[in-house]
Amino acid sequence: MVGIKASTDRLLEYGIAHRPDFKKRGSKANLYTDFIIKELIPYVQREVDLTINGKRAFAGFSLGGLTAFDIAWNNDNYFDAVGVFSGSFWWRKKDLSAGYTDDDRILHEMIRETKTNPALKFWLMTGTEDEAADRNHNFIIDSIDDTIDVVKELMKKGYQRPHDIFYFEMVGGKHEVPTWAKAMPAFLTWAFGK
Repeated sequence: MVGIKASTDRLLEYGIAHRPDFKKRGSKANLYTDFIIKELIPYVQREVDLTINGKRAFAGFSLGGLTAFDIAWNNDNYFDAVGVFSGSFWWRKKDLSAGYTDDDRILHEMIRETKTNPALKFWLMTGTEDEAADRNHNFIIDSIDDTIDVVKELMKKGYQRPHDIFYFEMVGGKHEVPTWAKAMPAFLTWAFGK
């Protein structure tokens, strides 16, 4: 397992490559993707004293989860699975006060626009207390709505539950490291078996 410490530029480095949000956050996401694919993976392969021939997964928390999804989605020749813990799937082209609709969510649009289906499996987690925001006033917090909508977009492309997509909603889970730490063993078991 390799852990990556976020830099002070994480709001620029995390996101979806070549698709910054309405505040231009994520404007360096392509550079972060290049770091993962062109520097980190080759470095690990050189330094680890064993053949890596099993499954590979990329996971992240919050904005890191959004980024992990983007990187795995666009580099499925490197990854078999992606894990997203409380993913920032709200990432959008417009501010809420600028005529926002759900069609402005960038990751959802990326899924729809991709012509092929990357050879990936998806583990998506939200906590019932990730946040309090409820854009559409349906009494379901946005992080759950946005994640469920990712599941729906994946299913429209032909991915199936539970074979390709696993959704874990942690009752009482918050947008914090202790919640994600509790969920991590479930992700690792799902991704790699016992």
